[in-house]
Amino acid sequence: MSKLYIGSHVGLNAPDFYLGSVREALSYGATTFMFYTGAPQNSFRKPLDQLKVEEGRKLIKESGLDESKIIVHAPYIINACNITKPDLYEMSINFIVNELQRTAGFGVSIMVLHPGAHVGQGREIAIDALVKALDEALDRDGTNVKIALETMAGKGTEVGVTFEEIAQIINLSKHKERLGVCFDTCHTHDSGYDLSDFDAVLDEFDRIIGLDRLLVVHLNDSKNIRGAHKDRHENIGYGEIGFDILYKVVTSPRLENIPIILETPYYNEKPPYKQEIEMLRSGKFDPLWRDKL
Repeated sequence: MSKLYIGSHVGLNAPDFYLGSVREALSYGATTFMFYTGAPQNSFRKPLDQLKVEEGRKLIKESGLDESKIIVHAPYIINACNITKPDLYEMSINFIVNELQRTAGFGVSIMVLHPGAHVGQGREIAIDALVKALDEALDRDGTNVKIALETMAGKGTEVGVTFEEIAQIINLSKHKERLGVCFDTCHTHDSGYDLSDFDAVLDEFDRIIGLDRLLVVHLNDSKNIRGAHKDRHENIGYGEIGFDILYKVVTSPRLENIPIILETPYYNEKPPYKQEIEMLRSGKFDPLWRDKL
């Protein structure tokens, strides 16, 4: 088996900021990680020169991590599908530009983005709006960062719920070379895909989108039955997907060298990532592992 690039979401908190992000990832035994460049719920952003970026990048190099496998996640407040409020739509475009530039400033080359929600406009109008927003942002940002559109669960009026919708967004863009996909296991399960035959799902993905566009995997169990359209993450092995299926995802030779990121919830206010990474590396599930945190 080739090197497994697996890690989790980590914080970007004072006083050590990015240096602390790298240290947190290393404490979990991770070989990659994902972070937000600021709070995901608002637009406030500290300048990069206050975030100990160079110190973090130095530790990445010293620790043997591959910087090309590290991921930024764009904030949740971006909704470039919604043209009912022109000011907010323009803000989303500007925010995407800013986040792409900040991502590049960290030395990272992939940014995950939720496609957004149509808020009652209808899917075709929303997809057209999103494509125009992405094209404008990618015209303006001046970086080589790729956007990984995340597969969504279908909660509310979310766009990007099916492989067909993701493919449509990419195919309509004039910047196809900078668009890819983040495959979220909880979201695809909740949207109705049967991950128990993961090779069949990948075959479908390859036929509709192309496996060459798969840039990131979010590895999460789900609290919901398949097709529930709810998006509620669960710890590995405690949900409706189950450890065996998620282990097949991690060890699939078709996902070789793709970064795998855990976004599972804290348990008893403690991060579960060190234990989850160890189990996924070994292939051995401990049904009582959460009680040992």
